[in-house]
Amino acid sequence: MNKTTQSPVSSTGLFLVVLSALACVGFNLISADAWFPILDSANLALHEAGHPLVSIVSERATVYGGTLFQLAFPIATAWHFYRLEQLNGVGICLIWLAENTFNIARYMADAREQILPLVGNGEHDWTEIFSRWGVLQSDTTIAGIMRGLGLIIIFATVAWMLKRWRQA
Repeated sequence: MNKTTQSPVSSTGLFLVVLSALACVGFNLISADAWFPILDSANLALHEAGHPLVSIVSERATVYGGTLFQLAFPIATAWHFYRLEQLNGVGICLIWLAENTFNIARYMADAREQILPLVGNGEHDWTEIFSRWGVLQSDTTIAGIMRGLGLIIIFATVAWMLKRWRQA
């Protein structure tokens, strides 16, 4: 895709990306449970769908399926919009990806305490994953890194969208 054929970032698209970014960060800062109602419900469905689908390939990898799908879907849709040269859609999908990193970080940080309610009262994915890796004691540190990654994605996306909007 070259710069001359990409659709420009519209004022509406930029506004929606900034609004989404603020909502994402806001819900994670002010909400007691850091739950972005509509979006996190969809993310939970993707997470839960990932487990049985990954189990088709490997029973041992099943525990990774939820998080993998939470990250893969926003990346895949961002790529789809990029291929269609729809930069506004790319921006929204990248904010969705960042919001998922916040959700995943919250789950990671709960690995030792295990106080979050789990769907179906199943096993805690990140307790299993961090135990396998021998880093369970670092759950909150790793979660902080994941949150930082989300913030970087948000700031980079807004900056990129603003730059593209100015170019238009």
